[in-house]
Amino acid sequence: MGELSLIAAFEELMEPRSDRVVRWIGDDAAVVRARGFAVTGVDALVEGVHFRLGPPTMGFADIGHRAMAASLSDIAAMGADPGEAYVAVGVPERMGAADVLELAAGLEGMAARYGVSVAGGDLVASPTLFCTVTAVGWADSADELIGRDGAREGDGLWVSGPLGAAAAGLAVITGRATAGEPWDEALAAAHRRPEPRFDAAAVAREAGARALIDLSDGLATDAVHLCAASEAGARIELDALPVAPGVAEVAAGLGEDPLVLAATGGEDFELLAALPPEAPEPPGFTRVGTVLPAGEGIAFTGPDGRPRELRGYEHPIG
Repeated sequence: MGELSLIAAFEELMEPRSDRVVRWIGDDAAVVRARGFAVTGVDALVEGVHFRLGPPTMGFADIGHRAMAASLSDIAAMGADPGEAYVAVGVPERMGAADVLELAAGLEGMAARYGVSVAGGDLVASPTLFCTVTAVGWADSADELIGRDGAREGDGLWVSGPLGAAAAGLAVITGRATAGEPWDEALAAAHRRPEPRFDAAAVAREAGARALIDLSDGLATDAVHLCAASEAGARIELDALPVAPGVAEVAAGLGEDPLVLAATGGEDFELLAALPPEAPEPPGFTRVGTVLPAGEGIAFTGPDGRPRELRGYEHPIG
């Protein structure tokens, strides 16, 4: 199947979901009616960096799902409403048309869950499979959006859900450890099929969140990003972390501390929020720390009260 036939198949598979979309797949460019403020995020999944195909850590539909979820998670972390997505896929010669359409079905399935229209993109031949998603969210006012830079001394630091599942899931998928039934399947799904937390972002905004970030690189890295943007320090208590079921068993198999795995493992796509001290407890969130003056740095404190040096994931470039 050639490029034009695949594009036609994409047009049959995808569905516009908003009256904002005036022109979409099939034209040279998409035409979309704007709202007050556009919020744009770009995320790429690259074979050999984020997944492998032989033996597979993800199927083609998983790749599409996860690429869309990762980009939408950035939109959620800003407190914006989901809108449209634009997709670029690099297709290696060894992939057949059915494989490409399976990937497209994963993209469209995730888009449909959040009312997103895949409004355009590009298909290119490539020596390596990649899938890049540019997601656009919307807000009527800049005041509706939440950045990383609003945390203030005394704010509580809260996470929106259990941590460590995606990292533990990768260990299960690659055969490095097991949690046993029924957790292995759930952990593998957490790695392959994460969900952007638009629901949690709405809860955080309602509670008065002053800063928000998604935990794509792990709490130990993303908390540093939030504090750097806010020119603040923080103390995070490891024994307060909500650890996903099965993570402790996988950590034991890896010879790691489950609290450290939960803090450093990336790609959970939960949210870290900074809330004022007087804010009501946000439903579904767990308090894990406190914002401090910048001069006090960022400390991850173990159950023994001693600080630990932790780092999450950082993409190697070059």
